Amino acid sequence: MNNQPNDSVRIEVIQCDINPDRKKEAFPPIELEQTGKTGLKHLDGAVSMARAGPNTATSSIFICINDQPQLDFGGKRNPDGQGFAAFAKVVKGMDVVMKIQNSSAEGQSLKPPIRILSVRRK
Repeated sequence: MNNQPNDSVRIEVIQCDINPDRKKEAFPPIELEQTGKTGLKHLDGAVSMARAGPNTATSSIFICINDQPQLDFGGKRNPDGQGFAAFAKVVKGMDVVMKIQNSSAEGQSLKPPIRILSVRRK
């Protein structure tokens, strides 16, 4: 929570981004699927698309630590109130997520970065 000094609405998430050396391989932006339409919520372990504005999500995702209702449609994390697009849930391995959350960091970046080796769809 201490790495968000300029945010009036603080959240607990672990954000993952594409390797900077592979930015050219990033997906094109996708349409925002609001939680108000999908019914999915940013609960503990939810996986969601990071975005700068509506319809700008590409290759960055985040995992919620604890429930984060401010990330849902109507939430106050973004001034536009559109929320973020939750699309999955961690069903096994939250202990690993918590280890990542407790890793050494400089600002909002883990030092050293943690490499994700695989993600499986269940």
